[in-house]
Amino acid sequence: MPKRVLTGTVVSDKGDKTVVVRVERRVKHPLYGKIIKLSKKYHAHDEANAYSVGEQVRIQECAPFSKLKTWTVVERVNEAKASDLAEAANA
Repeated sequence: MPKRVLTGTVVSDKGDKTVVVRVERRVKHPLYGKIIKLSKKYHAHDEANAYSVGEQVRIQECAPFSKLKTWTVVERVNEAKASDLAEAANA
């Protein structure tokens, strides 16, 4: 069975060799039909501490590293912009 791959934004890089990635998805509300955005946070393994807040990354499912960490960062989709960093600092 293939491993799941998700794309999201790094929202925290405070842990050692760990980043927290927020993955947003768009779904249709079952009753009202409006498109809404739902998000979920995943803890992902970052061996070299190479990723910082605001960057778009791709994460892949893997064997558990710890209680929460069952994903690993595969690649950087694009760099963080100054506006993204300011927004993350204010959040």
